Amino acid sequence: MITVLLADDQPLVRAGLRALLDTEPDLTVVGEAADGAEAVRLAGELRPDVVLMDVRMPELDGLAATRALTAAGLRVVVVTTFDLDEYVYEALRSGASGFLVKDAEPAEIRHAVRVAARGDALLSPGVTRRLIEEFTARPAAPDDRRLAALTGREREVLARVGRGLTNARIGDELLMSPLTVKTHVNRMMAKLSVHDRAQLVVIAYETGLIRPGGSA
Repeated sequence: MITVLLADDQPLVRAGLRALLDTEPDLTVVGEAADGAEAVRLAGELRPDVVLMDVRMPELDGLAATRALTAAGLRVVVVTTFDLDEYVYEALRSGASGFLVKDAEPAEIRHAVRVAARGDALLSPGVTRRLIEEFTARPAAPDDRRLAALTGREREVLARVGRGLTNARIGDELLMSPLTVKTHVNRMMAKLSVHDRAQLVVIAYETGLIRPGGSA
């Protein structure tokens, strides 16, 4: 059973999400928070598998709450409206496992919770990539010290992670098994001191390894 904490200052939004998730046999909502401070407190008590986090809340905003929760090893999926793009990008940098827009289809929301619970990041649909491109587009920086820590093969894998490819797709392109790809991804996360695939995507763009448009 995947346990979920809802953090949103609108009761109707929380009620809708609870109804959507509690109807699934493998998902259950264990708590609700109306502000960021309450979300951090409840998450510490309940230790949910996933927190669905709004970005605009009283007491403590969603970005600060996301930082606190990811630092404690919890998985956060940010739920927002599209006009908060820059804020969502900062949430991804803070360790969020991805984000959803509030008008997402029910199946997409359930899928995001399951993806985050198993330790992966919600990197599709392409809206996530568009956000990262918009807010990290800058001249390429091939001398970035973070890239210097990686082997050539790891850079190839990172470039494809940045394009949002799955381990299976990366393996097909680089002629290696998905398990080998996963090993490279885990090593990169250790070298770059990140704990989430979404943060690898951010690094791929920030360092110039991936240029706007998804090309390496």
